Amino acid sequence: MSNKCSRAAGFTLIELLVVLAIIGLLAGLVGPQVMQHLGGSKTKTAKVQIEELAGALDMYRLDVGSYPSSEQGLRALVEKPGNVSIWNGPYLRKNKVPQDPWLKDYHYVSPGQHGKFDLFSLGSDGREGGEGEDQDLVSWE
Repeated sequence: MSNKCSRAAGFTLIELLVVLAIIGLLAGLVGPQVMQHLGGSKTKTAKVQIEELAGALDMYRLDVGSYPSSEQGLRALVEKPGNVSIWNGPYLRKNKVPQDPWLKDYHYVSPGQHGKFDLFSLGSDGREGGEGEDQDLVSWE
């Protein structure tokens, strides 16, 4: 009787190999889909961050009278620049300028070529142009 009890409580090596094979097949089918959606979510996150930064830049302009210069950069949203008299910041919630989802700094130019300022990320590859995750994400479109 103890023989039946111990045999019923465990799995055979073949059963374990079958389960591992099934898990491997599922990972092979589902993994690429998950990675595709993960890349899309990083692009969406960057777009949202650019919109939030643009809103903070607009609030800065309302208080100071102009957008931060390229030299002051986005840092002016969290630290008062030396040559500014009226500053009601910080203009970002976390008191920190975020990086894009690929852990690179956002690019800021003021005055911009496309508007009062240009704010953009070069995507996952860090180079101009590209498609998918490599595409540039900009504030002026």
